Amino acid sequence: DGFRLCVYRSNRHIEAQIINDREGKTVVSASSNNQSLRKNIESAESKIKCAEIVGKALAERAKESEITRVVFDRNGFPFRGRVKSLADGAREGGLVF
Repeated sequence: DGFRLCVYRSNRHIEAQIINDREGKTVVSASSNNQSLRKNIESAESKIKCAEIVGKALAERAKESEITRVVFDRNGFPFRGRVKSLADGAREGGLVF
């Protein structure tokens, strides 16, 4: 309760973080620029597939921190393309929003 999944998208990368709004601190984050995700991302054929991988990784990390329910903050970006793909990946990974 009180967690927000915030998305940032640039031309080359996509990143997401889960923020505890009560404390104002980032609890979990994942990015297409992370070294730990680099192998999976390099094998992805498109930026949309890459965003889905980042979403799944974020959901796995959230589970480790016992976070299951979040509010999705698209940060002003339209809910389509890579932003939607990241959201779908996070839902597949077990996050509820």
